[in-house]
Amino acid sequence: MKNKALKRLIYSLSVLLTLLSFFPVTSYGFIKIDTALNDSKKDTVPANTGFKIKTIIIDPGHGGAPSSTTGHYSHGASGSFSHERNVTLAIGRKLQAAIEKELTGVKAVMTRTTEDDVSFERRAEIANENKGNIFISIHCNSLSDRRVSRKVGTKHHKPVYKTVSVPDRSGKGVLLLVYGLKRTREAENEIQKNQVEGESELDGGALDPNDPVTIILTNEYKRKFRQQSINLATLLNKEFVDTDNRPSEGIREQSIYVLCHSSMPSVLVETGYINNPDDEAYLNSEDGQNEIVASIVRAITNYKNEVELVSK
Repeated sequence: MKNKALKRLIYSLSVLLTLLSFFPVTSYGFIKIDTALNDSKKDTVPANTGFKIKTIIIDPGHGGAPSSTTGHYSHGASGSFSHERNVTLAIGRKLQAAIEKELTGVKAVMTRTTEDDVSFERRAEIANENKGNIFISIHCNSLSDRRVSRKVGTKHHKPVYKTVSVPDRSGKGVLLLVYGLKRTREAENEIQKNQVEGESELDGGALDPNDPVTIILTNEYKRKFRQQSINLATLLNKEFVDTDNRPSEGIREQSIYVLCHSSMPSVLVETGYINNPDDEAYLNSEDGQNEIVASIVRAITNYKNEVELVSK
């Protein structure tokens, strides 16, 4: 038993050392980011490890038909003439084609290829089943109506006010989201199931979540995935702002199911405010969609070169 435990420890430590050398982090300027994320920019660039990005998961947000698992519609946000479900699918299809054309040897897998909705759970399962190296979720943003008081008349010589809802179309530009630490336990469970189990074959049994080696490996995967999610989001934001001259609300963390359940670096891209007339026109135009796709591909290419340590 002692020899078996020792072999397992030595093997797991070797995996840990390999992990420590993966996913270099380069510092970039953030437009707007929570201070809790700033600890992501401290790694140094290691030697080449031979790691390659082979699969990118593209997740077009929402869908237009009832989910087979939930039975309800998930239309997403709407503008004056378009719906999020259609815009994200159109961008997703263009992004899949562009990735497979521009990035040699990389496969792009879609979580949704039709208007049919796909549950959050199934989207994460598709990502993990295909052993994705990056998860990009495509969405459109929107602001809720504002509640305002308006004068509707007078009574006994006094003004009468009524509270009404009015559209808020002030939102504009992109927003990048990475998973929030509130769902850390969920992220750890997915990492253990999809990453650590693959490194724990020496004992031939079920994974023990309380095993110190399992805890070490899980925490290291979690740390690296979080760092690289922020790094990828930064590269995306840089392209949208510096290349496309688009407004940006920066990078934020949010407790989103598909991000924390996808066991890989993951970013949700809010491509624009569909209830803003200018953004809606941009999001529905061929030029706008092509520009969004080109920026995402450039950011992924830069990220891929970093983690694979391709020198130019």
